[in-house]
Amino acid sequence: MASKQKTKSKAGSARKPSSRPRVGKPAAKAVRRVAATPSAPRSAVNGKAGTTAAARDTARLLLDIKAVHCRPDNPFIFTSGRASPVYIDCRKIISFPDARARIMAHAHKVIGNAIGWSKIDVVAGGETAGIPFAAFIAATAKKPMIYVRKQPKGFGRMAQIEGELKAGDRVLLVEDLATDGGSKVMFIDALRKADAKVTDTFVIFHYGIFQQSVDVLASMGVKLHALATWWDVLDAAERYKLFDERGLTETRAFLNAPDSWSAAHGGRNPGHSASRPTPAIATNGR
Repeated sequence: MASKQKTKSKAGSARKPSSRPRVGKPAAKAVRRVAATPSAPRSAVNGKAGTTAAARDTARLLLDIKAVHCRPDNPFIFTSGRASPVYIDCRKIISFPDARARIMAHAHKVIGNAIGWSKIDVVAGGETAGIPFAAFIAATAKKPMIYVRKQPKGFGRMAQIEGELKAGDRVLLVEDLATDGGSKVMFIDALRKADAKVTDTFVIFHYGIFQQSVDVLASMGVKLHALATWWDVLDAAERYKLFDERGLTETRAFLNAPDSWSAAHGGRNPGHSASRPTPAIATNGR
């Protein structure tokens, strides 16, 4: 047992695949509340730079509300084909008011420090997981909010945009997480077609192990900002003993070499295409 929580499975669901996995039923124990303490420096990609108090607290809160799943003996198989010992569901944040308030406060401060709220006219959420977080952040910052559809609806400049957007508005794109950055490309393109200026995107959680997640956006002139990464979660899980030794070992091995770990555990590596590896399927015994 590597996870301190229990998940449920509904095999054969006819529902359209989403970023929520269909999981088996590993044994689990409740995650206990703990106080944050300083951790070793980690980074946005491959654990090479520093972390912050906001990152540490966000990681702890994600563990506390059981948004993090660790299952090395029965890996999650994403729709991209990649196998992973860990999975995160940031959408659980919306159901926990106290954790949500703290995470949104961190987000407001991080965005203000990294970008400057005076340089943001509108906050945009990406359909669908980004919409509630964009709404929370926009409300805190007292900024207008819009959302971006995955597919156009109708015609014209605003075919993919819901809400009021003026030509030339400086827009911050918000989503729940970033893996390889692919879904951000789609939303940024839609915003720019609507004559918005997009130079930054913010996520609650960045995988922090795929360099292309930064490179793809940088090639578009967009900076990626995040509250926490898997390195922060691993640090918190180890510090507060929320994963067992096997969970820690296998998670660290995956973060250091995701393609190799995936190949050795029944996954197929998707390469470096600009598609978001959506963890919609987690099969047993793989």
